[in-house]
Amino acid sequence: MARGPDGKGGGAGFSLADQLFNADTVGDLASELAGGVPGFDEQRFVSDVLAGFAERTLLARLDWMADCAEAQLPSDFNDMADCLEASLPPILDPNLRDDDFGRFIHGVHGILAVRHGLEDHRDRALDLLRAATCRFSMEFYIRPFLNRWPDETLARLEHWAKDDNYHVRRLVSEGTRPKLPWARAITLDPLVPLRFLDQLYADPTRYVTRSVANHMNDIAKFAPDVVVDRLARWQAEGRQTPAEMGWITRHALRTLVKQGNAVALELLGYKTDVPVTAALRVAHPATIGGVMALEAELTSDRDLPVIVDYVLHFHRPGGKPGRKVFKLKKAKLAGGTPLVLNRNHPLKGDATTFRLHPGPHRVELQVNGRIVAETVFDLLQSE
Repeated sequence: MARGPDGKGGGAGFSLADQLFNADTVGDLASELAGGVPGFDEQRFVSDVLAGFAERTLLARLDWMADCAEAQLPSDFNDMADCLEASLPPILDPNLRDDDFGRFIHGVHGILAVRHGLEDHRDRALDLLRAATCRFSMEFYIRPFLNRWPDETLARLEHWAKDDNYHVRRLVSEGTRPKLPWARAITLDPLVPLRFLDQLYADPTRYVTRSVANHMNDIAKFAPDVVVDRLARWQAEGRQTPAEMGWITRHALRTLVKQGNAVALELLGYKTDVPVTAALRVAHPATIGGVMALEAELTSDRDLPVIVDYVLHFHRPGGKPGRKVFKLKKAKLAGGTPLVLNRNHPLKGDATTFRLHPGPHRVELQVNGRIVAETVFDLLQSE
């Protein structure tokens, strides 16, 4: 899910919500539900759903679709769950290894599992989530069960971590992430799921190991030593291929690398006390809506592996500057040979995460976690 829950974006005048939920996709869900629910009126469902879409954003549309489906489903949850399972399409291709998130329309099954199964039908609802996640990730919908029934849900996840279907295994990691984007918070001790990650890091499927790495990056934001120690242990165990273990480690430590965490960099093979000299400059006037033309030159008297970032300090009218770290280059610095790096950094005036203001800005060059050069420039207002 790359965009926020307001469903904005997508270009050509259409929001992401319009692209994911429209007459075609709603019609597909109607056909599926008709295949599992006796007497289900497809035309009524499509008409009801589309009539309520105009003022609803992405996640609100999912809830509305669940409302409209619920009106034609059995009131008894066990019967409802049977019908919902019977309506599901074939499972996602088990031969794939990544990038098979599924279709958003099947989030309806997770919503109804929470609505009607959380309190009085926990086990049947969890069964439904297990079936549904083989068609669309149920990472949002497992979290209410973790909050309401932590011990029982963790016991189920223990079993699912060994499931034959990689989507189910991935749910164990993704659903327990402490900082899962868009999702409701969970009250679970964030270190408890590490016991699942101890198994899942060795998974043969990138879809699972990417979740493990993202999960570890979440934990690194509040318990960096735990993450570095765990990754070192996993490397020593040798249960994952070296190439994949290297990828997991790099991805899990990305926040700590940006922060210049010395222990994390050491685990990745980068020394922080490197003998590097550097020059940094912004080559041309920078304007909001244009680019910042960044030029850097690094030299050393010895061969060194380097990971180079730049830190942009933003001017704020209130006096409190903003700060953001950006990746520049991973390279082998050859002793006595300058390494020249260039980057045209876009200065979007309408960025959704922060607003640019004209005035003095500062850029720092960070090599293996250590600031080695800096420069200042005036960001100009576009004409």
